[in-house]
Amino acid sequence: MALTFGLIVGNRDFFPDELAKDGREEIIKILQEEGFSVICPSPEDTHSGTVKTWQDAKKCAAMFKENQNKIDGIIVSLPNFGDEKTVASTIRLSGSDVPILVHAFPDELNALDLSHRRDSFCGKISVCNNLNQYGIPFSLT
Repeated sequence: MALTFGLIVGNRDFFPDELAKDGREEIIKILQEEGFSVICPSPEDTHSGTVKTWQDAKKCAAMFKENQNKIDGIIVSLPNFGDEKTVASTIRLSGSDVPILVHAFPDELNALDLSHRRDSFCGKISVCNNLNQYGIPFSLT
């Protein structure tokens, strides 16, 4: 039986949405190619299927709660800085008690202009800090 992951793709207002959209598609593709099932908001549920706002956090948390018996773990993926409060709130509101992995996409050194800058590793620090404040254990890539 294949494992099922709840996927939270973080996004932040002033970072490029295209990076978040593309990062979401990339990680879903890789997980599915490796035989895993993925539960996450669709682009119709939230902005590009990412968690960016408090409303997105509540929608994603409800989805995770509804599928709690299917989700074996949660992956937090940050294609850009992401919003640390909404990511941590999603997990807290879901009531999930499964392993959590926090992942960040690297910046490309030749693409650090405003339309390509990710700053994901700084976002990862902020997400992890918020998870610590909530007492939510996690692992890092």
